[in-house]
Amino acid sequence: MKLLKPLFFIFALTVLLSVKSEVFAQQYPVLYFCESYGDNGEIGVSDRFTTGYLTVMVKADGPLGLRDCSIQLDKYDRTTGTFSYYKKFPYVVTPDMKYVYFAKNDESDMSFEDPGIYRVFLLDHNGRTVASSLVEIISKY
Repeated sequence: MKLLKPLFFIFALTVLLSVKSEVFAQQYPVLYFCESYGDNGEIGVSDRFTTGYLTVMVKADGPLGLRDCSIQLDKYDRTTGTFSYYKKFPYVVTPDMKYVYFAKNDESDMSFEDPGIYRVFLLDHNGRTVASSLVEIISKY
């Protein structure tokens, strides 16, 4: 009889945890990187690139609800073990977008000139983080 109570508890807990009808791998927007985005979609998706221009991709399950936003780069300083502001690029999008790419344009060159590790943020118009990720930039030579 003593053995039945713990087994019943484990069974009940398992049933309760499996009742959820929908399971999503990603609840929030995902930020990732590619070499470029064009007619054929994303080219060269990775988290490690050589110095130069990159395209930042953001994908969400629903509309992002953004108009004015920015991509901010913070560079990792190995000597202090901290990230420091590197640069920021402004962009304008439409609120209904749920799949956006941020690349070189007339206002932003989206270039990573220095090798290192960067923390990249998509920020809303108030500077709040919508999505973020890390990317490593290595020298071409």
